[in-house]
This record gives sequence, C-alpha cells and structure tokens, in this order.
Amino acid sequence: MARTGRPKAELILTSDERDQLQRWVRRRKSSQALALRSRIVLAAGDGLTNKDIGELIGCSQPTVRKWRGRFIESRLDGLYDEPRPGRPATITTDEVEDVIVATLEETPANATHWSRTKMAERSGLSRTTIGRIWQAFGLQPHREEGFKFSNDPLFVEKVYDIVGLYLEPPESAVVLSVDEKSQVQALSRSQPAFPMMPGMPEKRTHDYVRNGTTSLFAAMNVDDGTVIASTHRKHRSIEFKKFLQKIDREVPDHLDVHVVCDNYGTHKHPIVKTWMANHDRFHMHFTPTYSSWINQVERLFAEVTRDLLQRSDHRSVQALEKDLRQWVAAWNENPKPFIWTKTAEEILASIGRLLKRTTGPGH
Repeated sequence: MARTGRPKAELILTSDERDQLQRWVRRRKSSQALALRSRIVLAAGDGLTNKDIGELIGCSQPTVRKWRGRFIESRLDGLYDEPRPGRPATITTDEVEDVIVATLEETPANATHWSRTKMAERSGLSRTTIGRIWQAFGLQPHREEGFKFSNDPLFVEKVYDIVGLYLEPPESAVVLSVDEKSQVQALSRSQPAFPMMPGMPEKRTHDYVRNGTTSLFAAMNVDDGTVIASTHRKHRSIEFKKFLQKIDREVPDHLDVHVVCDNYGTHKHPIVKTWMANHDRFHMHFTPTYSSWINQVERLFAEVTRDLLQRSDHRSVQALEKDLRQWVAAWNENPKPFIWTKTAEEILASIGRLLKRTTGPGH
C-alpha cells in the first residue's frame, strides 16, 4: 500500500491575501526572502504539494513546510521574520534615568560640568555608554552658550518697533542695520603657516605680532543685503557722524533712512543728535540693552570674521583695511540678505519660556 505521508492542513487564500502576496512577489523593494515565501504560499494556495512547490521554486521541502505552516498559523504576518532574541540589555532604564538626572541636576566634585570620564566613574558605566546616552537625549555638558536678559524698560516696545521694520518696512524708505566692528587687529603670525594636505589640516602658530587696529563701520540694507561700509582708526562720535554722512551721500535723496543701531554712547552723542536734527529723512531705532541679536548687521560681522579675520595675516593696518574693503566689495557683487522670520510675539513668547526655566522654582 502506497504511503501518503502526513496529511497537510488545507491552505485557502482569500482574494485580499492573494493580491497582497502577488504584490510582494512583483514589488522591487520587497526582500528576496519575503518574495520567496510569498511564491511558496501562492503555489500552496493553488493546491500544489510541498514536493512540487520545492521543485517549481527551487527550495527544499522543509522550507516549504515551514512557511506553509507559518502562514496557516498567522496568515500574512507569519511570513515576516521573527525577532531574534539577541544579547539581553545590560543597561537598565533606571541606570539611564540616573545618568540623565545627574547630568541635568548635579555637578561633579571639583569641576563645573560633567565629562564622560567623570560620569562613568560616578555611574559605573563605560565612557562609551555615557556618550551614547547623552547623544540619545541631546545632552552636551561640555558646551555652553551665553545670554543676558535685557533690563531695558522699553524692551517690548523696541522689539515691536525693530521687528516691524524687518517684516514690514515703510514705503519709500530703506532700513539699514548699522554698527561698528571695533578694534579689529592687524595680526601677523610669527612663522609661516603649513598648508593643508590630505589627512592633515592647515597649521598655524599660536603666537603673533599686533600691528595696530581699525574699526569697520557697516550699514546693511535688510531688504537686499547690500552694505555701505568704511574703516576708521577710531570709533568716536566724530567717526560715526562721518559714516552717517557717507550713508546720506549713497542713499538716493527720495528715500527715508531708518537706522537700526545699539545704545552705544557714540550713537547718542550731542554731535550725532545735532546732525540728525538737520537731516529729517533719518530716523534712529535703538535696540534694547543687551540685545545685539536683534541687529542683523551682527550676522554680517560673523561672516567677515569667518571668511577673512579668523585666519588673517596682516603686516599693517593699511593691508587689513584694504582687505576689509575688498571683502565688502565682493559681498556687494552677490549680496545675501538675512531673512527675518520670527514675529515680535514669537520672540517675546520664547523669552518668556526661558525666563520660566531660569527663574522658576528651585532657582
């Protein structure tokens, strides 16, 4: 009597299951393993035996039996790989929480902030583990950023005034963000720099010779990014008035001029006030105290520092001033305005949240 083998459980596909299996077979992004399993189940749904399926698809009968059985037991979900157990976690959630809380609320002995080594000693975890925990929660104890709250009694009014100029400038007017980058040093390195090479950054000596200073006066048009600039060896009220006169010459006569600048004493000197009184088209808008971030020209000074001054090597003030003028001229060939996006309400709300964090309970 012929052996019929173990009776097989009946495998019947619904129309939806058949459609999904056929999509997995055709889809280019399906894994090869999932496509193979789908072909096995489709063939089984057509009534083929395990032996016939193995010969048709090119796989062993045990493989066919495995995925036939997985599909009958769990349907489509049974064709996915089961998660491998892997190595059990060695770091508990309590240990992670302890590291996070200690990082945020404690300081190490004889130090102002945590390092990976110090936290590893405290927690008993490895330095690598501490680094991964900090990275996962976005913590960087080695970094800090400075801030100082304005004590200007007219802070809110000035924020609304200046942000209003940025977002909705007046008609028939130009808005200029104005300031001086004072005491720019002409520095010459004591030795020539070693140029950058593959696998090695540029190298410069840490010591240098000071060859004098100059100040860069700049007025940036917040609409198109163009810059009016001049250099002066000093930055007194006299020099600031000369710079205003230069602005007056370069801005077309039919436009009003709104000047955004800080509260530096030279900007409010009687000499400047007298000049302003005689030039009706000029309007001064002072930023709140300790709020240089609202003056867009500071972004321009950051650009010139990064592009030119950070690695500069100037043997004289004249050479430095020449390079500053050339940098401004190159900038004006392809000016890049800084787009202001935050409204006054958003700025004040953000400052309010920071105040709650720094002056709330426990501070």
